[in-house]
Amino acid sequence: MTLDLCASTRDWITRSPSRQELLDFGDWLESERYSAFVCDQHLRRLAFVLPRLSRAGRLRTYSSAQLDKAFGPERSPLSRLYRFAGTRRAYQRFLLARGRLRVVKADDRFAALRCDYACYLIELRGFSLSARLHHAHEVADFLTRALRPRQQLRSLSRTDVERFILIRSREVSRHSLQHTVGILRSFLRYIHQAGLIRAPLDALDTPRTYRGELPPRALPWSTVRRLLASIDRRSKAGWRDLCILHLMAYYGLRPSEVVALRLDSIDWDAGVLQVRQCKTRSDLHLPLAAQTIRLLREYLTHCRNGQGTTHGELFLRARCPSGGLEHTAIGDIFEKRVREAGLQFTSVYRLRHTFAMRLLTRGVGVKAIGDVLGHRSLESTCAYLRLDVGMLRDVALPVPRTSKRQGACHA
Repeated sequence: MTLDLCASTRDWITRSPSRQELLDFGDWLESERYSAFVCDQHLRRLAFVLPRLSRAGRLRTYSSAQLDKAFGPERSPLSRLYRFAGTRRAYQRFLLARGRLRVVKADDRFAALRCDYACYLIELRGFSLSARLHHAHEVADFLTRALRPRQQLRSLSRTDVERFILIRSREVSRHSLQHTVGILRSFLRYIHQAGLIRAPLDALDTPRTYRGELPPRALPWSTVRRLLASIDRRSKAGWRDLCILHLMAYYGLRPSEVVALRLDSIDWDAGVLQVRQCKTRSDLHLPLAAQTIRLLREYLTHCRNGQGTTHGELFLRARCPSGGLEHTAIGDIFEKRVREAGLQFTSVYRLRHTFAMRLLTRGVGVKAIGDVLGHRSLESTCAYLRLDVGMLRDVALPVPRTSKRQGACHA
């Protein structure tokens, strides 16, 4: 271990009965690119907790319940709870990487059935991985909540199926419920053909949905500007979050496209941003406005340059371990900044909807909007351009008045 640790931490490791365990944990933290300060803090906390886990320094495998019991007493004050919880997560990842985390498997009586159904989806239906994951999630939920604890699958009735659909209808929208019903039809047809239920139960009604029935998701531009202006640039990740949301609002980038940006994606001389569109597998070259170039330069000066050049991504994590962001982090960033701005809306994709509607109101064609957004079909683009009742009020025709004269000709 080559970490630069405090003298007290090294002394604590030397005197610990679990000295080798702490050294191995330190090597793992270093390989995972944790900073020296964070490694020092994790090692001190683990050295404090290890006597509760390992007697006489013996290496063992542990379960999640044992880790919870060892780290559980460190709950007060609240800051101590958060710090020890972080060390627990890091140590659990270390044990998992070393094959020493004991996973307690739940008693799943339908595990074989779900495995057979997954093979059916691959071999006979030819489903993609994402489709199979959706089926697996819905089927597992259905088997858990539609059947009573000791109820056999063979006794499954239409009442059980309808009760589950009623439960799901309270949790998801009608559009999502359509997918749930479609998955249930497929699964119920499969178990009937396999002879696992007596009668076919796949004749299920699906909720009706209509194209363009949902209200517009685009935000007023004044609201977007208020959101961007509310971001505190003096905070640890303020400059980063401002640049991310600015690029999504002004250029319509997806979260996956934002996290894929690299330092060399910006051509400073030409003022062009190169974006790898994940769905069309093509490169999009976007001309950058002077405001955006100035914002990106300030971000590099105040934040990014201080994080080094070990990682080539434009936007990095604000906490250890260092590295690029995951695309799921963009939604968390958006929700955090919306909450701090005192706003109420959710979903980071509303910024893309706002960008598309801004282009439409400025006279840009639907095909051009779809090309910028990276859509393969106009159907995908039209979902972003939903009916705006406010825009229709400007094109309403006056109601003609009828004549009050008797016997007037209405031809």
